[in-house]
Amino acid sequence: MSGASEGPVFRLFACCLPVRGVVRSTICDLQRGEYHFIPNSLYEILTKHRDATLEQLKAMVDPEAHETLDEYFAFLEGNELGLWTSEPESFPELNLHWQVPSVITNAIIDVDQESNHDWEELIRQLGDLGCRALQLRVFCEMPLAAIDAALEPSLHGPLRSIDVLMRWTPEHELERLRDFIKKHRRIQSVTIVSAPENRIEKDFVDSAYLVYATQTISSHDHCGQVLPGYFTVGTGFYLESLRFNNCLNGKVSIDANGEIRNCPSMPASFGNAKNTTLHAAVMDQKFRELWEVNKDQVEVCRDCEFRYICPDCRAWVRTSDERFAKPSKCGYDPYTGTWSRVPQPESLSLA
Repeated sequence: MSGASEGPVFRLFACCLPVRGVVRSTICDLQRGEYHFIPNSLYEILTKHRDATLEQLKAMVDPEAHETLDEYFAFLEGNELGLWTSEPESFPELNLHWQVPSVITNAIIDVDQESNHDWEELIRQLGDLGCRALQLRVFCEMPLAAIDAALEPSLHGPLRSIDVLMRWTPEHELERLRDFIKKHRRIQSVTIVSAPENRIEKDFVDSAYLVYATQTISSHDHCGQVLPGYFTVGTGFYLESLRFNNCLNGKVSIDANGEIRNCPSMPASFGNAKNTTLHAAVMDQKFRELWEVNKDQVEVCRDCEFRYICPDCRAWVRTSDERFAKPSKCGYDPYTGTWSRVPQPESLSLA
């Protein structure tokens, strides 16, 4: 519906973006980090008929649906998702352009008992590529002092966030871990697997948190899970998902053997870090060919109401055509709005 309205119209706040699914839709509140389910009929009202007044909307439906319309808008206002306004031009839409000033935004380095990484060189090269986030995954029992030494080159580099996953050993006492995180201030989280108990120490050191998990994770095979607990409702992630693959875009990975890959779980290697620079690997066109495979192109995902807040995976897929296949570790069916298995909040993966 177009043309000037003769009364107030409803406007969602710029940070509240509706996403249509097959059986239901969502509104993603990027400022609060929340999402709300709405019926597809309300999605149509908020998009196709966004310039209609309440009176005009009620004129489009049978009188018995008027109460439902009132309930729709009471829900939206009650959750502070939008408001009625006579000046809709004062509420411009969010700029959906996503751009970062770096070639690589995030990296994964895996470690096992056979690994022999040149940490100083790897972290230097990541800095040259503009990388700001690193996930270090240690799959073997490794002394805390050795992990400390591996991260030593990052103390004065450009990395801004580090997440560490390590295997539990008796030396992982709280005070030792506290000193470790205090030294490496860029650490946002430390996850200790194969631990005696499940426990979370929030704000363990400043805003960094410490997670103990009984689950055993011994390789990259645990990545790729899709559960509501891994949804990311935030502006950067959402805008990147609109155009790019939100897992592989701007990512480089070094597996436990030093092979440079898009993801440690993917078969293609673009050289070994011992004799190939990260820059040479990521500049290879084949390395970047999956970066722009977004959720609107992926089978099944393109019909899902969670598609812009859900992590994607091109390593674990349901068919041999990894480019556009649905992630195989996703149990959600957007055509029925149901999960095939009950999501476990305490479940841990490398997603």
